[in-house]
Order: sequence, then C-alpha cells, then structure tokens
Amino acid sequence: MPTTWILVANASQAKLYANHGPKRGLELVKELDHPESREKASNLVTDRSGHNQGHGGGHGAFIQATDPKAVEADRFALELARELEDGRVSNAYDRLILVSSPAFLGLINNKISSQVKGKLSESIEKDYTRLPLKELSGHLESVVYL
Repeated sequence: MPTTWILVANASQAKLYANHGPKRGLELVKELDHPESREKASNLVTDRSGHNQGHGGGHGAFIQATDPKAVEADRFALELARELEDGRVSNAYDRLILVSSPAFLGLINNKISSQVKGKLSESIEKDYTRLPLKELSGHLESVVYL
C-alpha cells in the first residue's frame, strides 16, 4: 500500500503525518519545533551591524545585516528538507504533500532535492499547523483519501 507523507509547517513548527491508504486516516510521524523563529529579532542578533573600512580618507560603507528571522526560517526549511530527504532515501513514503504559508512554502521548495520534488504531488498554501487533526483531515480530503 503506498504511503503519503503530509508536511504541515510554518517557520517555527512542523508536523509530519503519514497516510497508509484509503480510509486509514492520518498518523503523526514526527513533530519538529524551531523556537528560534518565534524569538524577537533583537534576541537573535549578538552585535550591531558592521562597517567596511573605506579607501582613502572617507567613511566606511554600511553593510546591510541579514534579517535574523529570515535566517532562522531558512535554517528550519533546510532542516525540514533534510527530513524529507531522509524519508525518501529510506523509502518511508511514495507521495508527498506540502502544506505551508506561501512564503515558507517557497523556502521549503528551494531546499528540497529534485528527487523529493519528484514525489511531490500537491502544495497547499495555508498555515494549518494549529488545526486539530479532525479539522486538518477535513481540509485535506480533496488531495488525499482519508
């Protein structure tokens, strides 16, 4: 019986579910948490933005700091991509459905391998991470037969 993995994620938490066939429901495989994404940006930065020393007698150039929240979201997307790759390598799933907010879904899509993308059948641009299982199942009925 083919197994479908459903990753329901946002920038700070993710739940990985498996469906093992029609009328078999959803089984929680793993919960992943990234509390750094919920931190205030000021708590993620250890020092102030840097300056480059200019040539001659002028002032140095300001270096735009990377948004710390974006860096943490990117790290979490990479962690999720590795999880999906590990599952693909171990043949844990045959089909993949990604459910995430549009911006974070884009980050995940940029991190997953072409082999994982080959298993991707649906992408849903919604943040369902806080929904109870029964409600989540109702939203997924159009893409997987639960």
